[in-house]
Amino acid sequence: MQKITRVALGSDHAGFTLKEAVKEHLRQQGIDTVDTGTFDVDPVDYPPIIRKVCAVVLEQGMPGFIFGGSGNGEIMAANKVRGIRAALCYSEEIARLARFHNDANVCSMGGRFTDPVLACRMVDIFLETPFEGGRHQARVEDLDTPIPS
Repeated sequence: MQKITRVALGSDHAGFTLKEAVKEHLRQQGIDTVDTGTFDVDPVDYPPIIRKVCAVVLEQGMPGFIFGGSGNGEIMAANKVRGIRAALCYSEEIARLARFHNDANVCSMGGRFTDPVLACRMVDIFLETPFEGGRHQARVEDLDTPIPS
């Protein structure tokens, strides 16, 4: 697996502080970030920001990290974008399995519920874990199958 050198980030106001902690962690590792906002704690609606992160992930072929109060709304917005496989990560094992079994390309975290130290560990795990493929490949491919009319 090749070393990740660039990731996309985005958050609402409730996830801003955690996003900034993760951004600094990535910077210290020499990983560049594309930050789609928000850039302060002033209230903002997250769907447009999350769509920007997803566009960067798909267009530039890089992982994405999204942050909100709980991470739930953000993951819902992300998973509306075809080609995005976003996972709500709240433990090291969930972050690992999101990549290993589900080939997740976006990780969502809740700024009100996730300690920054844990968040940084989950980011590292998410970036270092390869997709296992095999029996999981067909399931991942099936995620983009349209609903029959």
